[in-house]
Amino acid sequence: MIYKSAHDWHNAPSKRILFFGMSGLGKTHISNMLRQSGDWFHYSVDYRIGTRYMGEHIVDNFKAHAMQDPFLANLLRSNSIYIASNITFDNLAPLSTYLGKPGAAEKGGLPFEEYQRRQALHHQAEISALTDTGHFIDRANRLYGYDHFVCDTSGSICEVVDPWNPEDPVLSTLANNLLMVWIEGSDSHRDALIERFDRSPKPMCYQPEFLTNCWAEYLSENKISEGDVDPDAFVRWTYARALAHRQPRYAAMAENWGIKVAASDIAGCTGPEGLDRLIADTLGSA
Repeated sequence: MIYKSAHDWHNAPSKRILFFGMSGLGKTHISNMLRQSGDWFHYSVDYRIGTRYMGEHIVDNFKAHAMQDPFLANLLRSNSIYIASNITFDNLAPLSTYLGKPGAAEKGGLPFEEYQRRQALHHQAEISALTDTGHFIDRANRLYGYDHFVCDTSGSICEVVDPWNPEDPVLSTLANNLLMVWIEGSDSHRDALIERFDRSPKPMCYQPEFLTNCWAEYLSENKISEGDVDPDAFVRWTYARALAHRQPRYAAMAENWGIKVAASDIAGCTGPEGLDRLIADTLGSA
C-alpha cells in the first residue's frame, strides 16, 4: 500500500484513493463529496468506459433502434439529425442500455451470444479504463493542479481482476498509485440492494464463467429455451448470486491489496475531514 500508516496518510501532500464495492454503497456519493470540496479530482471508471471505450458502440445501438423507424431512418441517412449519448457521472443509463439483458426478443432481450459479445467488450473496456488511472492522476495534477485524486470504480471491478494473484497487472498498477478501499456492506445493505434491484432490474457486467454457468442453470431449472427467457426475470435471479459471487473477491482485494471500511461509516462522512479520520483510523488499526 502506498500509505502504510495513519501518519503516512495524514502527512501525505498528495492523497490518492480508490473506492471499490457493490453499486449502491456510496462510492459515487463520497467521490462527489470530495470533488465538490474543490481539492479533489474525481475519476469515474464507468464514465471513462462509457465515453472513451464504449461510446461508439452505445451510439451505434441508439442508431440501430432509430433505423427501425422509417421517419428517423430517412433523417439519419441524409445526416439531418445526429444521435449522441448524454452519459454523466450520475447517469450511466446509456452504458447499461447497451449491455442489455439476455432473453426473449419480444420482451426486449438479446440473443445470449450477442449478450456475451457485449459483455466481452465491456470487460476489456473496464480493464483499459482502470489502467488509465495513472495517466489521469498525472493529468489531474499537471493540467489542473489537483494534488488529491479519487477513483470511483465500477461494481464489476472484481470481475476483471484476480485478487489472489500477487502479480495481477491491473491491481498491481492500481495499488502502486492509490490506496484501495473496499466499501463493505452489511447484511441489511445486501437485502436493500436486492429489493431495489427487484423493483428496477438493470444490466450488469459479469465474469464470463459465472455468467455462462448462471445461464445454463437458469435454463435447466426452469426447463425453457433461450427464446422463452424473460430478461428481467433472469437478471433478478442472477443478481443475488452475483452479490454472493463478488463478496469473496472484494474481500480478497481488500486483504491483499488495500483496506476495508463499512458502508455505514462512509455514509457518516459529511466532508473530506471525516473521510481523513476514517481512513487514518482504519490504517491505524490495520
